[in-house]
Amino acid sequence: MARTRAQRRRHTVLITLALVITLIVLVFARDVSRSAHGAITERLSENRSFAALANGLIDQENQFDARLDRLLGPGVALQRTVFAARLYQLNEVLPGWITDADLVREPVLSHHVNETLYELTLERVAAYQSLLGEVARALSLPWSTTPLEHVANPSTTIVNTSTRWNAARFSLSKEPGQVKLTATTSRSGTYFHLRGTSDLVASRSLALVRAISIVAMRVTPAPLPASRGVLLLPPVTTVDLGVSVLNASYDDQPVIISIRVTPTNNRGQPFLERMRATLGPLQAYAFVPSAVTTAASERAEVVITVAGARAAVGKVTTEHYRLEMSPSGNS
Repeated sequence: MARTRAQRRRHTVLITLALVITLIVLVFARDVSRSAHGAITERLSENRSFAALANGLIDQENQFDARLDRLLGPGVALQRTVFAARLYQLNEVLPGWITDADLVREPVLSHHVNETLYELTLERVAAYQSLLGEVARALSLPWSTTPLEHVANPSTTIVNTSTRWNAARFSLSKEPGQVKLTATTSRSGTYFHLRGTSDLVASRSLALVRAISIVAMRVTPAPLPASRGVLLLPPVTTVDLGVSVLNASYDDQPVIISIRVTPTNNRGQPFLERMRATLGPLQAYAFVPSAVTTAASERAEVVITVAGARAAVGKVTTEHYRLEMSPSGNS
């Protein structure tokens, strides 16, 4: 049966409309596919970039853990100054971890793994700072670092944060890129949990041996040639003294110095002055007392004494001098 012209026109319109709809669907599907593919590519890139930065940070932490473990164990055979230097070097590394961890916080990744790494890193920094501080205090080493927060049981925190990260590090294993994140170690935390500082404190080479000494004295005006122990000076009215004291131990050492001048021939005036200072490890300090009033032809005994620790080997903490002032040219 022949179709009318109106039917043929309607049929053509329907076919055209179907083709247009099909084309729109295909274009939309292509755009959706491209968008999805682009999103996956972006996530893959983000995950791989994070993995590179995160694994670099974790490698640093694991190297630190190994170095600290070696210091806590075999370190008992080191000299005190060498041990302290290595402990300080480890402590200086820790703030850099916070900066590196902060770099991986954005963009937010699946399961918030980057935020987890950041938070665990801060916990480990505080724990390691607390642990190093405990070691320094046990050995009476100078220490000024304040932890990010006080950690009562740093070794436990180090082990626990390692356990938590080693569970969280698989968060991206099934995500685009299927990245593998490095595990953290906690050998130093385990060692410290079991042994603490007992071996370090028992080490003879690490023991604190306090010692101080008088290492030099300056007199103004300069003494004239005289016998040893005699300060022969021109007939001035004041004499300035300066005494250098050495802290021969590796620790902060409080000292008290006293300078006493006692006339022995009824000329001049008695003099006594005490001064205090805290000397840093293996450092010297110059004490400068007030000027000593003197008189022509004065004879006096000068005694310089430093207290606070025993004398270093072969050194002294007390010096005796005989002060002799020349006669005045006007007499």
